[in-house]
Amino acid sequence: MSRTIEQTLHIHAGPETVWRFFTDPARLAQWWGTAELDARPGGTLRVHMDGGPRPVMHGRFVELVPYERIVFTFGWEATPGAPDIPPGTTRVEVTLTQDGEGTRLTLRHSGLPDLLEQETGSGWADVLGRLAQSADGRGRPQRGGDTGPAS
Repeated sequence: MSRTIEQTLHIHAGPETVWRFFTDPARLAQWWGTAELDARPGGTLRVHMDGGPRPVMHGRFVELVPYERIVFTFGWEATPGAPDIPPGTTRVEVTLTQDGEGTRLTLRHSGLPDLLEQETGSGWADVLGRLAQSADGRGRPQRGGDTGPAS
């Protein structure tokens, strides 16, 4: 059985700014890890994680609707200590919605193995917090309600 996690947070930056933190390798590196990316449908997304065993996330962009939606496949290249999610086997959907002067970001990661649901959810909470701080530049993110697992 596969699982889906969903997390939502408010970022004190507009959707255009937050979008660039997913599609510009230099900005993505500020919150997630050194990236190689081609931000177009079918384009590669590889992120070399900082810390730990330094795993590499590898996926492909599926859909990009400027300033509104980013969809990509997600998995880990075989590395000692990396989670057992082969490249391209799960799907991440990011929705950006104007919320006052900021952005409401909703991330939905589907197709996760049951055993990795909690670890993946914790990992996303950490990196999304770093994204909010990088994009915002003013302080801590406001958690908008981690809605937890869904089947």
